[in-house]
Amino acid sequence: MEPSGKRERENKRGPSTEPCGTPRERGAVEDTESSGLTEKVRCDRTFWIVEDMWSSVLLGLFLLLQLLDFTRTHTQEVHREDYKYGRQGVEEKPFCSWKCILFTIQWPGGFCQSLDRENLCQIPPSINNWTIHGLWPLKAFGCCNCWPMFQSDVQELEAQLDELWPSLLTITTSFHFWREEWEKHGVCAACVEGMNSPLRYFQICLKLRQQFDIYKWLQDAGITPSCDRLYKVAEVDEVLAPHLGDKHEIQCVTDSKGRQVWFQVKIPLSRNLTLGCDHPGDDDGPGPGRRWSPGHPCPPDVPFYYLPIDHEQPTRPCG
Repeated sequence: MEPSGKRERENKRGPSTEPCGTPRERGAVEDTESSGLTEKVRCDRTFWIVEDMWSSVLLGLFLLLQLLDFTRTHTQEVHREDYKYGRQGVEEKPFCSWKCILFTIQWPGGFCQSLDRENLCQIPPSINNWTIHGLWPLKAFGCCNCWPMFQSDVQELEAQLDELWPSLLTITTSFHFWREEWEKHGVCAACVEGMNSPLRYFQICLKLRQQFDIYKWLQDAGITPSCDRLYKVAEVDEVLAPHLGDKHEIQCVTDSKGRQVWFQVKIPLSRNLTLGCDHPGDDDGPGPGRRWSPGHPCPPDVPFYYLPIDHEQPTRPCG
């Protein structure tokens, strides 16, 4: 029969709840008041040392995550500054070395002829003029994915963009079209101070579209959309060259009947947006900067159609 004093001490210490196990597991030699106190201090010290080690590990992981997050944020800010000023340190970024940029406008009546399915095309009722296709730096494409665009970025321009830069596809909203153009081409154009944000990029595009009023110039010269009348490249060039210079390109598509149909006009500009940029190697040929387009230069010896816009039957404007 155990002494009552020992049982009382056992109950007071509660050996089953001690963090380091029983005195025997800790190497205790005797179950006395003094040895029990010594072992308890040793046990408590071991417990807190282990706990402090885990705290240090967790703190280290937290600080590492904070450092990674700061590095990522700082890198994004550096990218933004690089775009803003067109530089990385002292040297210019490779995709900021472009010299020419294409401003491309499209004729909705011709655009719909480029699609392989009738239900893909839509022309909003308010659209009766040439619309913007894009502003594309040559030999620069998809330069960075670190500059997202949000609808709030162009909210103040939305009414003008809807009028001059609408989506003509049933499967694409206008904002999706704008955002895609920014992500593919705008971030490359952003190397230039005046285009170094989504808002500024689209403001420049709208100004260029208002500057190049092709519909009015053609109409004043008697060149109007028609289902019957055919035009030649030379007579259209004669009207446009005084306004666009001699470097512009008239593009056609081949419709389902094998006819040449006027589709769009490409207007080359220099980095400061003056007309007639001509730099060797900056053509729109194969390479990472090439923009896919169903259009091709209108054959100079083959007359083409300048089809009217039909909002009800956009792909069959002439029945």
